[in-house]
Amino acid sequence: MKEKKIDKFFLGIIIALLIIGVAMFISASLGILVKNQHTFYSVLVSQLILGLGFGTIGMIFCLKIPYKFWRKNAFYIFLGAIILTAMVFVPHLGFKHGGAQRWIALGPISFQPSEILKFSFVIYFAAWLAWAKNKVEDFKYGMLPLGIMLAIIAAVLFKQPDTKSFILIFITGVSMLFISGASWKYIVGIGLSIALLLSGLVFFTPYLKARVNTFIHPSEDSQGSSYQLQQGLIAIGSGGVFGRGYGQSIQKFSYLPEPQGDSIFAVIGEELGFVGSVSIIFLYVLFAFRGLRIANRSPDPFGRLLVSGIVILITAQSFMNIASITGVFPLTGVPLVFMSQGGTSFMIDLMAIGIVLQVSKLQRENNK
Repeated sequence: MKEKKIDKFFLGIIIALLIIGVAMFISASLGILVKNQHTFYSVLVSQLILGLGFGTIGMIFCLKIPYKFWRKNAFYIFLGAIILTAMVFVPHLGFKHGGAQRWIALGPISFQPSEILKFSFVIYFAAWLAWAKNKVEDFKYGMLPLGIMLAIIAAVLFKQPDTKSFILIFITGVSMLFISGASWKYIVGIGLSIALLLSGLVFFTPYLKARVNTFIHPSEDSQGSSYQLQQGLIAIGSGGVFGRGYGQSIQKFSYLPEPQGDSIFAVIGEELGFVGSVSIIFLYVLFAFRGLRIANRSPDPFGRLLVSGIVILITAQSFMNIASITGVFPLTGVPLVFMSQGGTSFMIDLMAIGIVLQVSKLQRENNK
């Protein structure tokens, strides 16, 4: 193993996504400006100062920390994240927004602790799998620990409710288990178990049932549950091949719900067209491939699993957002990483990238 410079190609992909993301966020936020100038500047400050500014500082900080620090403290990080996420139910600390109890307010700052929980899970599960090594093929060292972790996470997320974060954690956990060498039969087994659990949750949860029904019958209730999907498709379709041009979206002003949030890809499609949308998707694909390449060249199993988990989590979330707004997947409300509104999530995503870049400085001797 030797130390080298950070992976410049991977960093270049991140910089490209950040430049496009900030530009598109500002454009999409103009829909807020015409309604409420104070809200526009508040959202802008949160995204650019808390998200991009503090996120960049956090990324540099994580770049300087030896990645083995995360392995040593994995359990405490995960436990702390579970407790913090459960604190959304503490009166006068947690608060509701849009019918969900997912946020914590500390003075003027509010954040969604499940964003921290997602990455803390990756850190702890990577540490566990690296410790278990070849024993992950055994049920009690592979599938059982994942099942217990998912059950604990489900207990704090389903009550909020925050199904989308649980789905992302599940996808990431199963992928990490597969990468570590676990048996296919265990992975299929836990996949079917979670699928049954989510099916039951959808059946008994009205808002999830409505979203699935919208996915199956997208043309029904165009002024109700299908409204966001319909407006998103109109925006993307009206962009044509090359788009209306930067800043020229019409849908963001009066039609798209939260154009700067989980509908931002619709604004991208309208302003940059098919060519621009595909180019951004290609950047996320490059991000995934280059990130997994860094993981494959990591000096030890923990580094490989940690980077793989981070890359899979970010990639899965990004494509879930794109699939939702294009009607390929039921609407989930997940933000598009590096682009959608969310100062806290933006900051944490950049800190996770710092960890990946730190691992990229190290490589096995046989991977020169």
